[in-house]
Amino acid sequence: MTNPKYTLRELTLYFLKLGTIGFGGPVALVGYMHKDLVEKREWISEDEYKQGLALAQLAPGPLAAQLGIYLGFVHYRILGATLAGFAFVLPSFIMVVLLGIVYKLYEGLSWIQAVFYGVGAAVIGIITISSYKLTVKSIGKFSFQSLRANWLLWLFFITTLSVTFVTQQEPVLLFIAIGFLYMIIKARPKWLNFRSLNSVLFFQISFWEYESSTLTKIAIFFAKAGTFVFGSGLAIVPFLHSGVVTENHWLTEQQFIDSVAVAMITPGPVVITVGFIGYLVNGFLGALVAALATFLPCYLFTIAMAPYFHKIAENKSVKAFVDGITAAVVGALVGSVFVIASRTIIDIQTLLIAVITVFALIYIKKIQEPVVILVAAVLGILIKLI
Repeated sequence: MTNPKYTLRELTLYFLKLGTIGFGGPVALVGYMHKDLVEKREWISEDEYKQGLALAQLAPGPLAAQLGIYLGFVHYRILGATLAGFAFVLPSFIMVVLLGIVYKLYEGLSWIQAVFYGVGAAVIGIITISSYKLTVKSIGKFSFQSLRANWLLWLFFITTLSVTFVTQQEPVLLFIAIGFLYMIIKARPKWLNFRSLNSVLFFQISFWEYESSTLTKIAIFFAKAGTFVFGSGLAIVPFLHSGVVTENHWLTEQQFIDSVAVAMITPGPVVITVGFIGYLVNGFLGALVAALATFLPCYLFTIAMAPYFHKIAENKSVKAFVDGITAAVVGALVGSVFVIASRTIIDIQTLLIAVITVFALIYIKKIQEPVVILVAAVLGILIKLI
């Protein structure tokens, strides 16, 4: 392991900043990390980033938080992973708790819905640009030469893109299968032993039947959500809906929709909606327990697997596995863009906001994403409330 070009304090401050102003959901957030840490600052190598992205997709819970935890682990091990993950999640957690207080006081979020009307469309533009850059970096340019040279990776990309769009979920078993298939084709290993993975994935199953107070129920339910739901915030939303609205009747349908809206208009991981839900159900302790229970499984999984993953990363078979699963991951991320867009682009106004966002990010080089979000929020309010 080479000496890092940055201090632990610099890394922590970076993730604190990203958690504070990082809009756009998992696709945009992992794109920011690549742009900032790999391209601009060169703190993390391209290979380390790709390994982190692949491991993050295998781990349960929110993709962006997993990648942040892994990147913190690269040079500063458990302390780096802990501080990076905590700094990344803390700002959005504070924001959703404050919004939860406002929600309870005023019994509705009509102004937030108006804001989200504009912000949601702008977010589509932001994550479209981010997903394009990730595709080019991970697989290759959209050219005949790239298609011919990496045709199998492009096939994996298109397959997972299509599956994600149709099912509106990110199929982790397909990712793993694609990784193994590409490994066998490109660098057949002499032996395989990944059986330890299952024991980590299911370490919390014995707690499923335990029930006591509402706080305990919150801890158990959100721990299950964090342990068994893979990928982005998009994947966790159906699981949360079934448990929060249908099974436990903690929230009404409208309250749940408002919770998702709050997560989408705040920076950081979309999954932080669990903090808002927890607050509505059982106050600040409910928010804290829900957030801890959701993010703890991916933290434990990442730091447990990171040393093993790093040590075998130079193995040709493992490199092929990473290349295959990365192509599948990026395809699924692009697929999720289409899913989100299908729900967000609902009329000509939102379509125009999304298109203008794309062109602004391409042609106005110095414009920052938070500025775009702010302008879109104002436009949403003007269109819907005035």
